[in-house]
Amino acid sequence: MPKQSAGILLYRKFNDVLQIFLVHPGGPFWKNKDDGAWSIPKGEYESDEDPLAAAKREFYEETGQSIDGEFIALKPIKQKSGKIVQAYLVEGDIDAHNIKSNLFEIEWPPKTSKMQSFPEVDRAGWFTVDEARVKINVGHVGLVEQLMQVVNK
Repeated sequence: MPKQSAGILLYRKFNDVLQIFLVHPGGPFWKNKDDGAWSIPKGEYESDEDPLAAAKREFYEETGQSIDGEFIALKPIKQKSGKIVQAYLVEGDIDAHNIKSNLFEIEWPPKTSKMQSFPEVDRAGWFTVDEARVKINVGHVGLVEQLMQVVNK
């Protein structure tokens, strides 16, 4: 069974412009990467766990902020790795400059036996749809397209 992730695609209208909330992964590998590196807040969950509950949990772990509202399940997407991502669309607003992410630990620098902690998410931002299509991981562009289908109905 492929790994599964669940996440939240948060959007808002700001001055009549549709914006999407994205997060940038933390850690040394992603430090100097920008375009194509951003994502929706998401994380893995077990097959016996409710995907929406997992998505809300991951959103909180990666931003330090809770999210609620009327969630719309989007069609799952499949990443190059084979992982299935179940995303939930919700309209809302949070302060992208005031996130507080959980930490993860890795050996850094590699092959030194030194463990270091890094935030899972090092920054967040609101992007127009066109900006988001450039910033978001190419495998997640389909989520942006699904958002457009929903809001343009």
